[in-house]
Amino acid sequence: MTESRDGSGPFAGRTAWARSLRTPLREFLRTETGGAMVLLAATLAALVWANADAGSYERLWGTEASVTFGGTGITQDLRDWVNGGLMTVFFFVVGLEARREFDVGELRDRRRLALPLAAGLGGMMAPVAIYLAFNAGQPTAHGWGIAMSTDTAFALGVLALVGRRFPARLRAYLLTATVVDDVVALAVIGIFYSEEVHALELLAALGVFAVIVAIRAAGVRQFGLYVLLGVAAWAALESSGVEPVVIGLAMGLLTYAHPAARSDLERASEVFRLFREQPTPEYARSAQTNVAAAISPNDRLQLLIHPWTSYVIVPLFALANAGIAISGDFLGRAFTSPVTLGILVGYVAGKPVGILGFSWLVTRLSRGRLRPPVGWAAVGGGGTVAGIGFTVALLIAALTFTGPRLEEAKIGILSAALVATVVTWIVVRATGLLPPPRRLRALLGTAETIIDLAAPVDSERDHIRGPARAPVTVVEYGDFECPYCGQAEDVIRELLADYGDVRYVWRHLPLTDVHPQAQLAAQAAEAAAEQGAFWEMHDLLLDRQDALQPKDLVRYAAELGLDVDRFRADLRANLGADRIAEDVDSADLSGVSGTPTFFVNGRRHTGAYDITALSAAVKTARKSIALRRS
Repeated sequence: MTESRDGSGPFAGRTAWARSLRTPLREFLRTETGGAMVLLAATLAALVWANADAGSYERLWGTEASVTFGGTGITQDLRDWVNGGLMTVFFFVVGLEARREFDVGELRDRRRLALPLAAGLGGMMAPVAIYLAFNAGQPTAHGWGIAMSTDTAFALGVLALVGRRFPARLRAYLLTATVVDDVVALAVIGIFYSEEVHALELLAALGVFAVIVAIRAAGVRQFGLYVLLGVAAWAALESSGVEPVVIGLAMGLLTYAHPAARSDLERASEVFRLFREQPTPEYARSAQTNVAAAISPNDRLQLLIHPWTSYVIVPLFALANAGIAISGDFLGRAFTSPVTLGILVGYVAGKPVGILGFSWLVTRLSRGRLRPPVGWAAVGGGGTVAGIGFTVALLIAALTFTGPRLEEAKIGILSAALVATVVTWIVVRATGLLPPPRRLRALLGTAETIIDLAAPVDSERDHIRGPARAPVTVVEYGDFECPYCGQAEDVIRELLADYGDVRYVWRHLPLTDVHPQAQLAAQAAEAAAEQGAFWEMHDLLLDRQDALQPKDLVRYAAELGLDVDRFRADLRANLGADRIAEDVDSADLSGVSGTPTFFVNGRRHTGAYDITALSAAVKTARKSIALRRS
């Protein structure tokens, strides 16, 4: 193995490069946790404002605003426009993430749907049962929907602050369960918390939605048309008496997600090349259209809208709804009220009992075939942090109660968020006190992870570096002309030097549409492999990516002491082309479209490719193996 480069010169930007890489889930979590801080600030601002000048707070949000078209229109106060209008966009993003999980996330393995579905439902049923127990036989019982939904933004934000010891997979599991939570909550709002329903307007809304489904099936991609039809469906639902935010969720669920296909990327590269040669407005528009078409509508819309919902819409909702005038008398009355107590106990006790209990029940009934992707202590911590109900809880509270009862509901929601945060911190600290082996099992569990790598590693066929029977295998799909692969090579060398129980596999994915010499370079590596020098040629090619012409490749063969005539003949005969094509086919089956792409023990590595991120993935894989063997 040749020496590693020192990070100077053309590779000096490696750290910035690695940190700049993002995945949809990482972006979603980052936006959610960042938005949680803004949401907290907006909540505190609402409380300060309401206690400093309750009159001005209510006057502003009670101001009426109208939207008219011709002789018809809708008139609502500002709070209702935020709750029923802007929050529709929020639930559209919820629908987008639910669809993403179903198409390319943890739920793409349909067998795994049962567990988060059960956890989500259990995390709703237990709090509702507790709320009804406190309010049985009273008019306030119809507020049971307030206690059921988790605020994903707040929950993930708190988890990032106090639950850093929990494995990263807990965030994905919690996100999946709360997506189920939100979908059911929206169905509950539409069915149980709508006003008197007017059939004609409801049929009109259903008709517009049917048109949306039809044009989607026809492949229509004009974003403006969907916006126009969505607004029409929203207006029809508002007039019908059905809570209109459900249209946001429904349209989000219609928006499919998929990885970027290599054929689409190649088409985009070709069109961009035409624009580079002839920078005309027509080619510019064509390049823009093809680049956008290579990314799924779900990804494009999340990138566009999700920051607005997290940093503007949801905080604005909190500012409009979280304001409560707090006094000693009010607190004394509230904390003896069945409304406040039902919400508080429902969230703080019901959420962890429901999520943990139903997850355990599914695991038991499936005889261990279905189990959480993390340990039971982590599931419990996820359950306690899920006791933070805010956005949907406040929305249902506003739909259910007015006056003192609404204030009692709000203080119950806010108190539950505070107590759930403290309880989560206690769970984290208690888990940290366990002996190391038990702590690892409690955090990581023993569940089998989803295997993303379509073609398993074959020691008789694959190019392997490191111990043949190493417990951890890192597979890279790479391109010898790709500058990012060249930069990643430093990281791989450091990884293999740091961990003696890791083996590394290189598979070819020459991106010939952007790297014209990549295919020939891959064939040169295979020609060198025929003479037992694959890795020596591999290292030279990645070290000299700016010189991959045929004459350069022959010169490298001479430097390595290979039989140059044989090497040249093998290149002319396209030796290794079939093997390279097999690697490309396996990349397509594994959903790989760009380089470098890494898999650690068959699971696709998401995020940065620096030594810290890859080392963390290797450590997690080692711990999982140790737990399964124990």
